[in-house]
Amino acid sequence: MKIKICGMRDPANIAAVAALKPAYLGFIFYPQSKRFVGNLSASVLDALPASIIKTGVFVNEQLHQVQEFVLKYKLQAVQLHGDECPNYCKALKTLFPGISLIKAFGLKEGFDFATLIPYQKVVDYFLFDTQTPDHGGSGKTFNWAILKEYTLNVPFFLSGGIGPEHVVELQQLSHPNLYGIDVNSRFETEPALKDTDKLKAFKTKLFPLSTVANGI
Repeated sequence: MKIKICGMRDPANIAAVAALKPAYLGFIFYPQSKRFVGNLSASVLDALPASIIKTGVFVNEQLHQVQEFVLKYKLQAVQLHGDECPNYCKALKTLFPGISLIKAFGLKEGFDFATLIPYQKVVDYFLFDTQTPDHGGSGKTFNWAILKEYTLNVPFFLSGGIGPEHVVELQQLSHPNLYGIDVNSRFETEPALKDTDKLKAFKTKLFPLSTVANGI
């Protein structure tokens, strides 16, 4: 599994978290989020190790605005966390064919995975989060047993309230298309400020045969 650490904003904290070598770092370009990047300098992202995939998170944003931020921050992945339709996803991939496109969906009991079928040829990954009116960041988990009903071939990230106490459950997940996990609020001292000691301990326990230096 890959680790994606989302909701970054503070330059010093970004550098400290980057030293742990997660596979992805997420930056939220949604003004209503408590973790909105604001006027973060593009030079902060330019300084990140090449191995880290810089991911922009957007919610129902105008396509031209996403394009502007992708170019400004040299984003390598875009996560769409709103109600974006398949045609929107296709248009974005046409603009940036080399970018990784992640489409997020909030899950709850009774979720119909058939609604994902129109997206499967226009996105690279799905992200399954806890369904909330605030488009994520709730710190709440959903019933992971629902994932057994997911049978498409698109790999996915698991998100939604994942914290240090979930290590054993994550190690026991065996879905063939589970690609990575997305962590955020449960590793914060305040919104957008991550506890690097807690993150390091989490990675060490989750991947006992690897070291933080290897990058995951």
